[in-house]
Amino acid sequence: MAGWVAIMLSLGMCSAQGTRIIGPWVPIFKGIDHLVATNEPANTSDQLQVVHVLRVDLRDPDISFLTTPRIPNYIADVRETAGLMTKDFLQTNHVQAAINANVFDPTEYYLPPGTTMVVSGVQVSQGVVVSTQEGPAHSASIQFTTNNEASFIFTNWPPASTEGVYTAVSGEYPILVQGVKARRSTSGLHNLNPRTAFGLSQDKRYLFLMTLDGRQDGYSDGAYDDQTADWLVTFGAYDGINMDGGGSTTLVIEDSTGVPIELNHSNAVAGDPAGRERTLGSHFGIFAKPVPGFINDVIALPDDTAAIIKWTTTSPSSSQVEYGLSTKSMIPSEVQSDPATNHAVLLSGLVPGSDYYYRVHSTYSGVDYTSDNFHFVTTNYLSTNHLFDVESDWKYTSDNLDSVNWTAANYDDSQWSGPGGGLLWIDVRAAGPNPKVVPKNTELPANPDNSGFPFSTYYFRKHFNLANAKAISGLSFGAYVDDGAIFYVNGAEAFRLRMADAPEVILNSTLASDYPCRGTTSNGDAACVDEFWVGAIAATNLVEGDNVLAVEVHNYDFLSPDITFGTALAATSPNAPDPKLTISYVNGQLTLSWTRNAFALQSADAPSGMWADVPGPILASPYTPQVLSKPQFYRLRR
Repeated sequence: MAGWVAIMLSLGMCSAQGTRIIGPWVPIFKGIDHLVATNEPANTSDQLQVVHVLRVDLRDPDISFLTTPRIPNYIADVRETAGLMTKDFLQTNHVQAAINANVFDPTEYYLPPGTTMVVSGVQVSQGVVVSTQEGPAHSASIQFTTNNEASFIFTNWPPASTEGVYTAVSGEYPILVQGVKARRSTSGLHNLNPRTAFGLSQDKRYLFLMTLDGRQDGYSDGAYDDQTADWLVTFGAYDGINMDGGGSTTLVIEDSTGVPIELNHSNAVAGDPAGRERTLGSHFGIFAKPVPGFINDVIALPDDTAAIIKWTTTSPSSSQVEYGLSTKSMIPSEVQSDPATNHAVLLSGLVPGSDYYYRVHSTYSGVDYTSDNFHFVTTNYLSTNHLFDVESDWKYTSDNLDSVNWTAANYDDSQWSGPGGGLLWIDVRAAGPNPKVVPKNTELPANPDNSGFPFSTYYFRKHFNLANAKAISGLSFGAYVDDGAIFYVNGAEAFRLRMADAPEVILNSTLASDYPCRGTTSNGDAACVDEFWVGAIAATNLVEGDNVLAVEVHNYDFLSPDITFGTALAATSPNAPDPKLTISYVNGQLTLSWTRNAFALQSADAPSGMWADVPGPILASPYTPQVLSKPQFYRLRR
């Protein structure tokens, strides 16, 4: 106890409080409830506080944890983790909730994703030690076994053994020990600050993950140690530690489509012009299942042009799926009226390599039950033929080409400048161009009529050759564009990048609608690749032999000091493997299995007989038929 007794008192009085408004516990995942609370000041000595807390049931068998894992080529105390924003940690690792954890270095906060970082204090990720305890600082640790039995080590120095520890993170210091709250202090870390705190109930059933926002006048001021501990007690904690807080305080959950939702309001995000989260070296994530309801276990099994959507219901009911490329353009499948508790619907006619959103419907006793929105990506079975890279040559001009058919394949560009290799660029900033924008090969002319700033629009053309155009399913781009662009293939518009949507007419004076690398250290500069695939243009506009790619690049502002363009191009062709249907007979049991998703199983009495879907229908491998009284033949259909 010697490591923490200096900052503790026996209960005692908490600082003056205003009116607390404590919301209800709302289930957001199976085993996880969310609560929002505020403290409205009664006088000038009170703090305005906004609190978000998750209550995690450690006895729920579907709850598991993940801390930031080791970086590739890990070296202890040198390169331990790859820094990420909390929302990116959530999406990258497919956890359902995430919160900031240990202190870390370097303490620059807006570093590129993947920056090498070193974690302070012990951290264990799924049984692998990521960081050991380096000293008495940052030594308050919470540790879990494989079955989520939790314990606090309030002063982990000398460090305790990590044998048997499956998950562990460390904070700054304890603020609640066996119901005893920290004393009030106004120095250093103990001052009025945003807070991240972890708590544990006395019976060790519930883990509490709490954020308390601060440094935002009129929204939330922050908290002292004793106030933070008092909030934990209010929610049901018996022990608690103060984690890394301040501008790193971030609590994120996943919506039903996998998109991160920031629950709290970080003062770092509020104070950054681009609204960016900090890049952090340590996170604590939770895997959890959806809250049970009438509809459960919704999953998608996508293939290239089809997908199977499966779910269960608590009572026999009908089956239907709404789906589309956005939540605003969903179309319904046919209703399967036969009542079932295990549902499967085959969607066909999908676009390969595309994002789809969907929700399921089941009707029981006249009541329609609808799921949340979910998301899947269709497979893209493609072979790729590289055509040219970002350093290839382009003809270019800054002339105003309004009303000129400059994108046509037969347009004469012999009077244009170039050819010049990419990247083609101009940057008139006094500090010089961004060194991260590479390779800079061809400098573009400035506009003498605009005080030497770049022209608002530049035009580019390039010829490329195709030997087998009919076999090509699309074009794949890897472009560096500052700021917006429109791409044309043999005179037909193919793609708009950060430009107003069609059918708006784009003129020489039209400005881009956004700029690249938003939210990164290269904010506004073409240091981030824009990757996209264009499919429909391939079937109608590509030709054997000579083809022309034309691009117009627009600036975001008439006084923007730079513009950049270059792209790599590849042709893609379908290369889908044939589905394979196999049969096995083991221990008297017959099993049919097949590769690829979204195929229905059919049967017949003879190869030339009447083929029909196996009742169900059976849309997913494997399938075990009942005992057969006569020969039976099987095949797959799409």
